[in-house]
Amino acid sequence: MHTPSPIILKYPSPQLDSIAFEDAVLADKNDYLKKLKKWQKRILEVQQAYYHQNRRAIIVFEGWDASGKGGAIRRITEKLDPRGFTVHPISAPTSIEQSKHYLQRFQEKLPPAGSIAIFDRSWYGRVLVERVEEFASPQQWQRAYQEINEFERSLIDDGARIIKIFMHITPDEQLRRFTERLNNPVKRWKLTTEDIRNRERWEDYTHAINDMLHYTHTEIAAWNVIAANHKWYTRIEALKCVVKQLSSEVDITPPPLDPEVTAAAYSSLGIKAKD
Repeated sequence: MHTPSPIILKYPSPQLDSIAFEDAVLADKNDYLKKLKKWQKRILEVQQAYYHQNRRAIIVFEGWDASGKGGAIRRITEKLDPRGFTVHPISAPTSIEQSKHYLQRFQEKLPPAGSIAIFDRSWYGRVLVERVEEFASPQQWQRAYQEINEFERSLIDDGARIIKIFMHITPDEQLRRFTERLNNPVKRWKLTTEDIRNRERWEDYTHAINDMLHYTHTEIAAWNVIAANHKWYTRIEALKCVVKQLSSEVDITPPPLDPEVTAAAYSSLGIKAKD
């Protein structure tokens, strides 16, 4: 009888105080643009391979407020075929969603075969904001670690790939970005009273994040923590992380030409495929 694959925690798990920011910098704009072009081309190849092979991918972004999740997601999706991916910005659950199991609203957003789902925040809210702000009871958020591991295990056993990224910035950098948002009319909408309130509980969130990384860093769905103080560096690292993990043990070479299409192109249009 087939049984679910084992859930094995991966040690050591990443912790926020082990993340180094000193070398996490990409200072040259031309170098950044060159790398951006390279990795965006690679991720398009990955998307096409997943489409042709009916594979599913789930990319989870978590991180501090103003850590650059939206900017990284935009660079990941910028050159992709829009028909093959969906970005899900996750906000507070509605009253109806609150009356159901917290994972149900995410089940409804899972990708079909051949596509990619990107979550801008995710089911990890249960052990982060819901824990810190006491929207969930201790019993609820404490058992959520196992529930989440089982949820992700079920998706992976069913053939999905899951990439989990946490974007880490320092309090000083977050304050600088909040200041920029407050004084930039184009970005002002991004700063909310909730962001300001969350900053006041930095230590509580740090503890919750470290617990999340410890209890849900599994062999089959490991966390990737990216030092995100420098935006150019962060975007490239996020792209590289996604491309490398989605490409692992997957043939991303283009499929061969369909002989029927080749024959029809020659007989009807007079064009030949290149060898």
